[in-house]
Amino acid sequence: MFNDWRGTFVLMGKALGAVLLCEAVGILAGWATQTSVTTWYPTLTKPSFTPPNWVFAPVWTVMYALMGIAAFLIWRCDTGRARVRSALVAFGVQLLLNGGWSFAFFGARSPALGLVVILLLWGTLAWTIDRFFRIRAAAGWLLVPYLAWVTYALALNAAIWGLN
Repeated sequence: MFNDWRGTFVLMGKALGAVLLCEAVGILAGWATQTSVTTWYPTLTKPSFTPPNWVFAPVWTVMYALMGIAAFLIWRCDTGRARVRSALVAFGVQLLLNGGWSFAFFGARSPALGLVVILLLWGTLAWTIDRFFRIRAAAGWLLVPYLAWVTYALALNAAIWGLN
């Protein structure tokens, strides 16, 4: 019985670690965003479908949590298999691009560079979701809201680039 508890505790710790890793990317992205969101970003012309600033933090917090759970579900499928490793590499690349977008758009104050990064992110995320669905459908479904949000963010980024 002790081993069952111990195993469950270890498993929950690993799941929490995956979520915290993704949330850490969000914190780093928030750091890159911090100064520009109150100085440079308000000076930009934005499209009518721009949400209020307060929406972004809660949405991204949920997205990062879903990403961590999805990655954990794939990782549990046996990292010794090539397709699992490939899916996790794709996940890692999209996670880096996710964080990189904030540095490109807000850190460099460049909607054009942000657009390049988010296009790469969108493609890598779609590839990751395809890989995840092939291994465990639940993990793929957990990333679908994230793809929808990135699609919206891509449209917003493109519109800001076009207007400025």
